[in-house]
Amino acid sequence: MRTGFQMILDAQPGIEVVAAVADGVAAVEQARLLRPDVCLLDIRMPRLDGLEVTRILAGPGVPDPMRVVIVTTFDLDEYVYGALRAGACGFLLKDSGPTLLIEAVRAAANGDALVSPSITVRLLSHLAGPMPAPSRPLREPLTERELDVVRLVARGRTNQEVGGELFISLSTVKTHMASIQTKLGARNRVEVAAWAWETGVVR
Repeated sequence: MRTGFQMILDAQPGIEVVAAVADGVAAVEQARLLRPDVCLLDIRMPRLDGLEVTRILAGPGVPDPMRVVIVTTFDLDEYVYGALRAGACGFLLKDSGPTLLIEAVRAAANGDALVSPSITVRLLSHLAGPMPAPSRPLREPLTERELDVVRLVARGRTNQEVGGELFISLSTVKTHMASIQTKLGARNRVEVAAWAWETGVVR
């Protein structure tokens, strides 16, 4: 499986696999040594599982967190939720196919997020259920335009799609996203989307 993924990714223009390892401890070591643009992790790995590796490389409080995409055969809600909470910016099932794998890697490299379509509806419905109040207040209220951006991000739109729907430039979308993440204390757009569903900003 690892060799197959490497062949698929190495064949793509602009993508180079810099390391392929067999366990979680080696993944942490190589990731810290090589600082790849994207780390592709399995949930179940020897010595250290994918969730723990994700927390180490991208979790809350990690300075300069890396971009992590989880690829697994295990379509379990606690894995998905745990991976995204641990800092992952993508979650794919191994049977998603090579196209989605490539898209997820490119999305992560560009600061976007991609979750397997089969997982998305369940994930969002779970986030939309009764949730405890946010643990900390907003650093500053979001503007109406920022809320427009948040609602589209929460529905899985890319920056380019957000710009097209709101008739604003890509650079303006990126400026809004930077402001939104600062105000929410969010590290990436997955956390922005989670906040939107948890707080009822989007249904």
